Amino acid sequence: MICRKLLLLLFILVQFNCNNSIKENNSRKTTSINPPAMTPFEKNENRTATYYEVIDFYNALAEVHPQLKVTAFGKTDSGHPLHEIILSIDEIWDAGSVKSKGKNVLLINNAIHPGEPCGVDATMMLVRDYLEKKALQEFLKNTVIVVVPFYNIGGGLNRNSMTRANQDGPESYGFRGNAKNLDLNRDFIKCDSKNAESFNILFSKWKPNIFIDNHTSNGADYQYTMTLIATQHNKLDPSIAGYMNDNLLPKLYNDMETEGWEMTPYVYARETPDDGIAGFLDLARYSSGYAALNNTISFMPETHMLKPFKDRVLSTYAFMDVMIKNMHQDAKTIKTTFDKAIHNVKTKKDFNINWKLNREKSSTISFKGYEAKYKPSEVSGLDRLYYDRNAPYEKQIPLFNTYEPTVTVQKPAAYIIPQAYHKIIDRMRWNGVTMHRLDKDQMLNVEMYRIKDFENSKTAYEGHYLHSNITVESQNKKWQFFKGDYLIKVDQAANEYIVQTLEPQGPDSFFAWNFFDGILMQKEYFSSYVFEDLAAQYLKEDPKLKAKLEAKRKEDPEFAKDAYAQLRFVYENSGHYEPTYKLYPVGRLSSLNGIAY
Repeated sequence: MICRKLLLLLFILVQFNCNNSIKENNSRKTTSINPPAMTPFEKNENRTATYYEVIDFYNALAEVHPQLKVTAFGKTDSGHPLHEIILSIDEIWDAGSVKSKGKNVLLINNAIHPGEPCGVDATMMLVRDYLEKKALQEFLKNTVIVVVPFYNIGGGLNRNSMTRANQDGPESYGFRGNAKNLDLNRDFIKCDSKNAESFNILFSKWKPNIFIDNHTSNGADYQYTMTLIATQHNKLDPSIAGYMNDNLLPKLYNDMETEGWEMTPYVYARETPDDGIAGFLDLARYSSGYAALNNTISFMPETHMLKPFKDRVLSTYAFMDVMIKNMHQDAKTIKTTFDKAIHNVKTKKDFNINWKLNREKSSTISFKGYEAKYKPSEVSGLDRLYYDRNAPYEKQIPLFNTYEPTVTVQKPAAYIIPQAYHKIIDRMRWNGVTMHRLDKDQMLNVEMYRIKDFENSKTAYEGHYLHSNITVESQNKKWQFFKGDYLIKVDQAANEYIVQTLEPQGPDSFFAWNFFDGILMQKEYFSSYVFEDLAAQYLKEDPKLKAKLEAKRKEDPEFAKDAYAQLRFVYENSGHYEPTYKLYPVGRLSSLNGIAY
């Protein structure tokens, strides 16, 4: 009797443990021994894997497949490490060796927005299939695949079923904000998160030829499951842009249609797609814009929020699959094209740092949508937009995809950054920028910018009050720099990154992101009653200054009535006025002659 009770108790305990083992668990990490045959998604097509399930899955695959390596790479704000998954058929794990052997690199990033998890589940299946199916491994002879399996871990651990109000499934998912409540797809330049710091270092290490950042869209309704943001071609080196536009993109669209997942360009519309769609200006804050700074072609597959989760995952799988096969087919072309682009960016003189969409230039594309209609709102009683799925259409619509430069600068021979700006130096280092330190204190002839004007965002944007519409005045100065300050030559593969971040007029410059705000506040002032006598003396001794003051009075009646404004005018035109106020502290060198570094 006792034995029967013990056996029954043992059976209950085993069943309890088995049931618990399959429950979703976001509170602890488990370990697997054998590679799972199926992903959580394959067991339930409306379920996405948790962060812990994802890492366990890859660890289990790596235990039995020597072609897969799983490494904890850098930190994230969540306290968990960022993971680097490397799929290398030849088991070459060193990035330099991969490049020296003429192989190309595909980098895949998932769960930057964990509420858009299609890539998480699709990539798990993709990596497993390429490891287990010999026929697929033929396509990896010339390509190494690097995967960031779960980028926004903090957001992934904040799992819920409500925050994606406009999305059809999965049953639960992560949150857009990371552990610091940052949108990581606005953080690639400013790097406020540990996630972005680690990603910058990983990206610089691998220098991928092609980058895929998997997403799900918001916006209009239409017939496609998959839409695509390709790197804005006007921002790329012409050799890479030509290959992407004329060769790669047509094949990707064709191959996806063959696979049963017809694509359209990302539906970036004014109101409805009927009015046309525009190419997305992927500034450097975004993953694709950041990739462009590194001579990398980037793609953001954007599956449609209202299509079933199963279809979103499978179309994402198909996109990555056809990309791998096209990279295999075009391996030599990709390598030679990218080598040419790197040579070009090292040697070119002029850099575009801001752009504007040209609405006068467009092409036409065939678009499959649903009729946009209006009806009374049950909430407000006013007209509301809806898309009638009973009224599908296919018609020609405009595609606006030409961005023209609005600000162009000529690169200097080098920049000099005072060592006090260590946050800038850190980010340069993370991105593989070669830097030299001055050997001694030196007075140098440099070009510097005086910040003339800018606008601030009225509300906080990703932790910053972003500067925009920045105008500068160039000044040639003899300026003191010190031993240990950083000299950055502009003859590197990282030139785009260097120029885009250090030229203050750029929309994603370090100045725009508030890294230099200390210069925007005046530090020294004057007491009017004391300075009155000194100002009067200056006007007696300097007839030109007196004439300048009188001219200002005549042209500005309000100024002529304001005693303090006139006193300040004299102060600002005297030697007392601090030279560093609004002076951008990064020097531009036209020559390196005579500089000790």
